[in-house]
Amino acid sequence: MEIGRIAEGKTVPEMFQSRVQLSGNQVALRYKKLGIWHDVTWDQYHQKVKEVCLALISLGIQPGECVAVIGENCPEWVYVDLGTMHAGGTTVGVYATNSWEQCQYVVDHSESRFYFVENEEQLDKALRFRDKVPRLEKIIVWDLKGLKHFQDPMVLSFDDFLALGQAQEKQDPALFSRHWRRVKSDDLARLIYTSGTTGPPKGAMLTHGNITWMSQAMYEGNPVEEQDEFLSFLPLCHIFEQLFTIFMNIKYGAIVNFIENTDTVIENMREVSPTVAYGVPRIWEKYYSGIMIQMADATWLKRLIFHVSLGVGKKYALFKTSHRQISPWLRLAYGLAYFATFRKLKERLGFDRVHLAFSGAAPISPDVLRFFQGIGIPLREGYGQTEGTGVTCANQGDRVKIGTVGQPLPGVEVKVTEDGEICFRGGNVFRGYFKDPQATAATLKNGWLHSGDVGEFDAEGFLHITDRKKDLIITAGGKNIAPQNIENQLKFSPYINDAVVIGDRRKYLVAIIVIDEDNVVKFAQDNKIQYTTYASLTQHAEVQKLIQREVDAVNKTLANVETVKKFTILPKKLYEEDGEVTPTMKVKRKYINEAFKDLIEAMYKD
Repeated sequence: MEIGRIAEGKTVPEMFQSRVQLSGNQVALRYKKLGIWHDVTWDQYHQKVKEVCLALISLGIQPGECVAVIGENCPEWVYVDLGTMHAGGTTVGVYATNSWEQCQYVVDHSESRFYFVENEEQLDKALRFRDKVPRLEKIIVWDLKGLKHFQDPMVLSFDDFLALGQAQEKQDPALFSRHWRRVKSDDLARLIYTSGTTGPPKGAMLTHGNITWMSQAMYEGNPVEEQDEFLSFLPLCHIFEQLFTIFMNIKYGAIVNFIENTDTVIENMREVSPTVAYGVPRIWEKYYSGIMIQMADATWLKRLIFHVSLGVGKKYALFKTSHRQISPWLRLAYGLAYFATFRKLKERLGFDRVHLAFSGAAPISPDVLRFFQGIGIPLREGYGQTEGTGVTCANQGDRVKIGTVGQPLPGVEVKVTEDGEICFRGGNVFRGYFKDPQATAATLKNGWLHSGDVGEFDAEGFLHITDRKKDLIITAGGKNIAPQNIENQLKFSPYINDAVVIGDRRKYLVAIIVIDEDNVVKFAQDNKIQYTTYASLTQHAEVQKLIQREVDAVNKTLANVETVKKFTILPKKLYEEDGEVTPTMKVKRKYINEAFKDLIEAMYKD
């Protein structure tokens, strides 16, 4: 296969058409159905996109109008997305886990006339709010399981919808080409609704120019080629997943493999063995804790070999990432460690072919990065936000520095203001927030995007993120503390899933802690601890002692003013549907402070 054939274009339709010309009969997408993997070529992908585009035109879509889509990652999602953009429309993704009220907000606020839904569950949500969204005209369903005899004048099956496009093509074969060629670089391509950690979601407006610019800039920092493969499993309406499943897939022709469902990610990872891996910190933390707990159950000899190998791996990775000369002895020791331990471990994880790995969307503990670098998985951290089309800085190529989010992408200018706020400008900066000029004006000032994050550059030009500006803690003694760093260290424990550090205007810091259920349950079984419910497990004296030991270990690495004096284990898990975390599993700090204020106050009563 020819390597490095890059699709050109200043709009997404131009870039897509260029890719189809380059790779027509090659595989673009794969999906698993009834236990069998199916291939979709670029030519087949193109035909579906054309049918979606022409069907929307036949239903009267106008340039710039929004089309909403909700569902798990699958080919139909991207057919709708690309078809909408070819028709001159704007795609609006909705999280599959959203409640019907949240779906209503996005569909109504975006003024979407057409709403594509995956299945009966998503259709049920739509039917609950359709009468409250006057602009909504059609609901199109692509998985009809359980809906065989369902009839509603507003609801259309995906096959019947595509038939409209097929009829339109027969009537006017040149219509498709005329429409996508009218799309301009500064036209709106998509609205991405931010997760709403501080209020109602805002619709970030990204143009075709933003997307095509980012597709090129990412490649310059961390090249992706035609032989590369991705596993698509993060929510497709999030910018992080779109970077790979849509942007990089089209620009460089890499193959996207869609998971069978959200319960088969680990199994599908082993089957596909992608060459480029990516995930939010929670994913990498779960992999790490799973490995460490499994090793705790191994024989003493296997444990010894693993920990000796890991020590060698971390030292090798430290020398490599700091560009220090690696001695022949260290190379030999690492080769032996890789052969004896890491090779098989990576195969079991499905990471044996990975040559590039990313963590993004939230901060990650440097210790987790060191672990994966040590076992031979080149995991690096990047930084960005939806408003910057996903990436602003990244550890690029061999320029990797653990504990930083890397250097600005080529073409992005980044500065840190006097009060420490990170600002940037470049081709990745969004147009603003949909129907919200006030929020737009507060974020975009003289061409600079004000991120709301606090950080600093080191002498080598690597960016260190301190925290969100609004999350910085000022203690009663006037000390400024960034809770994020402390929380990440706590989450490095295999027994802690989430931690929220509290202490603004207080005399000392406390923490709300959510245990890692799988690992704490195993601890309970190994130590014959009796419990009946999740809540009773969290309150057991031995579990409290276990978490106290983990907190004490972190406290030893912190200055006295940063130490966590008290903690409370939350007697429940955090759920997106309860409003406690975002779809990418970031904790909604403001909500936690309000919802559990009695538990917090109890830690300060003494």
